[in-house]
Order: sequence, then structure tokens, then C-alpha cells
Amino acid sequence: MRISSVLAKDQERILCLPAHGRGLGLPPRLRQLLKKRAGIWDLPEIPELGGPLEPNGAVAHSQERFASELGVKRCWFGVNGATGLLQAALMAMASPGQSVLLPRNVHRSLIQACALGDLTPILYDLPFMEDRGHVVQADAKWIEKILRSSLLKGLDIAAAVLVSPTYHGYSCDFTKLISQFHQRGWPVLVDESHGGHFVSEVDDRLPESAVFAGADLVVHSLHKSASALAQCAVIWLQGERVAPEVVQRSIGWLQTTSPSSLLLASCEAALDEWFTSQGRERILERIRNGFEISDRLSKLGVPLIKTDDPLKVVWHSGRDGINGFDADAWFLERGIVAELPEPGCLTFCLGLAPQKGLAGLLARHREKIMLAYKNSLQSLSPFDAPPTPLIMKPYISCRDAWRGPTRKSSLKDAAGEISAELICPYPPGVPVLIPGEKLDQSRIDWLMKQKTLWSDQIPCSINVVT
Repeated sequence: MRISSVLAKDQERILCLPAHGRGLGLPPRLRQLLKKRAGIWDLPEIPELGGPLEPNGAVAHSQERFASELGVKRCWFGVNGATGLLQAALMAMASPGQSVLLPRNVHRSLIQACALGDLTPILYDLPFMEDRGHVVQADAKWIEKILRSSLLKGLDIAAAVLVSPTYHGYSCDFTKLISQFHQRGWPVLVDESHGGHFVSEVDDRLPESAVFAGADLVVHSLHKSASALAQCAVIWLQGERVAPEVVQRSIGWLQTTSPSSLLLASCEAALDEWFTSQGRERILERIRNGFEISDRLSKLGVPLIKTDDPLKVVWHSGRDGINGFDADAWFLERGIVAELPEPGCLTFCLGLAPQKGLAGLLARHREKIMLAYKNSLQSLSPFDAPPTPLIMKPYISCRDAWRGPTRKSSLKDAAGEISAELICPYPPGVPVLIPGEKLDQSRIDWLMKQKTLWSDQIPCSINVVT
């Protein structure tokens, strides 16, 4: 089957990213552009247009306008997703040979940035919810325990990273955590890829954005939490801890020299939704609709996991005795595309498209799948927390593990070996193993058990350092 044939298919319900729901939630300005002659928007960085790193042109003007609207120093559009901007941010905050403090649920792009920039990731563990198999956010007390650990002594830590909200929608109290890191003299990067709509502040029930809590650098994925096309992102810089010219230079190293003008226009159109009255009204309608859908599902008896993002609906399928992967396959066969299947949950992204009648539709399918699986329903919790230490420093550098000679080893026989690769089951990009990390038997046993739950998400063999 051709790619174009797949793209032309129309699904009944798209409840996955990008958040525009296959065009239903695209901003009006972008819709108008796409109605013009095919390809008219495919322009290079001509002087009138410019680009994200150019001082003049429409793109530079747009970036300056949005930085002013948000009250920050600088803003850059990205066309390599949040991935490219997160990597640029980390490499702007730390120099080769230095360490960076990262939560265990950090996106793989930042581990890759450590390998590229010869940085040492110091990973700290997070609280774990056994009833669902999720890590949740650390609070100020948890972070203080991290900062007081003797394992951090003597390390040349240059910066800290926070991830909030998580893929499922768990958010943290930014103000306290950022202050704790700033007291150590560390600039703070926040991966707020899934929480761009929090910036709109259209509803008091939304969490506070990291931008308003004083983070030095904040990255938003505009196709995950706004109405842009895939690959669109934005990075915001404020304060004096990170120099804008260093960020810009890092972006230049990692972004394409031929940015798509369509994606740049999409960045602008999506951000306009946050700052114009018409756009804010549309976001508010989607936010309220999200709360209504969750309330309705709960009243219909669907066990949901409460998170802080009204645009995420997390069905606790394990409580119903159904593996999330089985549930996902059921929905796919019936034209409903969920975002995130896991052993104990199935997450749906409502996005910014209208979702009329969704609560009733999901509730009916849940009843049908439970009837179909009535002879095999079984409890799927508690889930075992990964046996990761409170603080982990790679046994050897990520760079050396990634670039050095390797050999293949079966996972079950890899105790004592040093991983040369990332293992990232769903959600995509959150590693359970990073290059340079040494495997002990408890970790092997846990990974092998995960393999029984996650099917093909955990490999049978891995590359290890020779």
C-alpha cells in the first residue's frame, strides 16, 4: 500500500496526535492557506519570509511578537519537532564534560543530546503508582531528597530538567521545584511538550505553565498540545541564566537549514490561537468539552485515571480486567484510533477537534469489549516498580557506549553488561534503559517480566559494550 493511500483513508475517530484531529481542529488561517494552489506555500528563506534564525523577515517578526505577548525574552519556531529544540536547549545549558540532572521519565531526545554533546545524564527516580504502572510527578520534598543525596557531591552539574505534564497528563508544582534548582545556580529546562495549551490560561482548572513559574527554557510541541501540523514546536527563553546567542547557535547546529515554510506558517497559526480572542474561545470550548467527556464517562461507570490535562482521557482498563493492548486492537478494528496503549491503561487524546458524542461511543465499546472478554477478565495490577536507584549515573559515558564497539546479547543473559542502546517501549521516547547503563539481575528480571506484559515492546536481545 502506498503512503498516499494510507493518508487518504478517513477514520471514524482519531483520538491520537497530532492534536488537530486530521484537520478538524486546524486554525482558520492555516485552513485558508491550504486551500490555495498546491505547493504555493513551499518557499525557501527569501528575504521577505526569513527563517527562525534570521534577524529579518516575517518569521523573525512573528517570533518577536509572540515573545512580547508571553512576556519572555526570546522565542524560536522549530520544524524538527520538540526533539530538535529540546536537544538544542540542553546543549546550550551545558558544556562537554558537564552533567545534567534529569528525571527518569525524560524523553529519549535528551539522552541523545547527552551522547551528541558529551554530557553526563544524572537520572533521578520518580514516584510509581502500582495500580496503573505509571510514574508520577515528584514534589518539593522528593526533589529535596534528591538534592541532599551524597551521590550528587563532586559532580559538575550545569542544569536541571523537568518534564510536565507527562504523556498521561500528570503535572507538577513548578514554582517550588524550579526555585529549588535555581538556588543551586542551575538553569532549568522544562519539557512541556504536552502542555502548551496551559499557556492560554482560559480555564482556572488548568495547571500553571512552566513559563509563568520562571523556567529559563520551555519547549512546547505545537502538534501535541496546540493545533499545528506535525513537527511544529516552539522554545521560549527568559531570564539571564542562559544566553540567547548560545541557544540560537545550538538550534543552528541541530535544525535543518531548509525549514519548511508551511510548518513555519503552522507554528504561527497555532500560537495565534493562544493570544487572540477567537482562538482562546475555541480552546476554552475544547477544554470544557474535555471535562464534560470525563465526567460523563465516570457517570457511565468507566474507570478513569484522573490527571491534570482535560484533553487526555485515560481508561483504567486494568481495573476492568482488560490489557490495554487488547483494548487498543479492539478499538482499531472499529475505526477508533487511541494514542497510548499500555498493559493497564488506554489513553485517548481529545486534541483540539470537536468530539461530539464521544463519551457515549467509548462507553458502549467498553461494554462490548468486556462482554467479548468476559471469560478471560483478570486483575492486571499491581504493577512492579522498576528497580532503578534513586539516582543513577551511567557506568560509562553515553557517547562512548553509543559510538564504541558493541556485540549482541540476549536480554536474559545480559546481567553485568553495559547497554549500548536505548530501550524505549510505549509511551514513545521514554527510555527504560540508556546507553552506558549497567544491567544487574534485578533489572533483567524486571525487564523480562515487562516483556510478558508489553509483548514486542521489550526486545529479546540488546547491543552491549564490548
